[in-house]
Amino acid sequence: MIFSDRVDRLGGESAFEVLARANALEAQGKSIVHMEIGEPDFQTPANIVEAGVKALRDGKTHYAPSQGILPLREAIADYAARQKNRPTSPEEVVVVPGGKPVIFYTILALVNAGDEVIFPDPGFPTYKSVINYVGATPVPLPIREENGFRLDVGELAERITPRTKLVILNSPANPTCGVLTPGDMAGIAALLAGKDIYVLTDEIYERMIYEGETRSLSSFPEMRDRTIVLDGFSKTYAMTGWRLGYGIMHRELAGKMTTLMTNSNSCVATFTQMAGIEALTGPQDAVAEMMAQFRARRQIIVEGLNAIPGISCQMPKGAFYAFPNITGTGMRSKELADYLLMEGGVAALSGDSFGAVGEGYLRFSYATSTDNIQLALSRVEKALQRRKQ
Repeated sequence: MIFSDRVDRLGGESAFEVLARANALEAQGKSIVHMEIGEPDFQTPANIVEAGVKALRDGKTHYAPSQGILPLREAIADYAARQKNRPTSPEEVVVVPGGKPVIFYTILALVNAGDEVIFPDPGFPTYKSVINYVGATPVPLPIREENGFRLDVGELAERITPRTKLVILNSPANPTCGVLTPGDMAGIAALLAGKDIYVLTDEIYERMIYEGETRSLSSFPEMRDRTIVLDGFSKTYAMTGWRLGYGIMHRELAGKMTTLMTNSNSCVATFTQMAGIEALTGPQDAVAEMMAQFRARRQIIVEGLNAIPGISCQMPKGAFYAFPNITGTGMRSKELADYLLMEGGVAALSGDSFGAVGEGYLRFSYATSTDNIQLALSRVEKALQRRKQ
């Protein structure tokens, strides 16, 4: 078959590719510890589930407005004002199926072929994939371990040219778990203020911070109209399968994004949106409980990785990933990830699948039980010992 040039420019996502390989090995009878997928292993809180079930029973099974139902957009606007310190109206909110559509629609709506888009490296693979899809030029911004996995504002400034149309930020970040400080955000705001450049700030892990704090770039008045906020329910409320996310942006751009929704997905299921209202307005106890468990798991995996010769790991400041430096093993990232899957029975992701700067690292998701984490650590250590023999 002959495909369009643009569809051939789209990349995959290594987490799902490794998951498929791991599942195939399990089907052959091999024991695998899954640490590849960025998905909370908790159940969606019961009150949220009940809200969705009630909506189904109440007949909320028909088309909804493409922009999202007003009660959910109002709840999101209230949340943004409280949590992000960004005064928001419902007209500035677009509800979409998950977080990725905000990436896709933002780039489709703002970026032309030949424009430049600055994005984090290592970073979420979809950023670069969609930049390439529209024929724009990807401009990677190194995110380095020696800087605590935070971007360097000076390096960002060096990459801005007259062709720069969009900058993508992610804090807390996938895969590095770095968190941009309020000072970092102030520096970025000062750098970009008055420039004809938009910013997509991916805040999907916003509620998952263990130490320090961050600040939404959208809270800076000078950046409000040029910042698009990506957020959603998947990580915070263990709702990955519900496919519910949203963007916050200038209302004129919200109109364009709504048109893209109309032409692609039509709308998000109404009963899913009703569950989202309960998530934002109902009890938050389950979120605190999940974070307490993630904090305990973080300690176990980091201490365990640092005890393995050839591996060193910084303490993650947010999200639920460990991103250890594996250069001391003498192996490249993909080589080690493949070896651990086939010989150790541990599914992890190669750091270079998140960008060239990710070479020398692996990503382990600790969104799994402490028993699984300890089993994985034991298998990694034994596999590396066997390799040396």
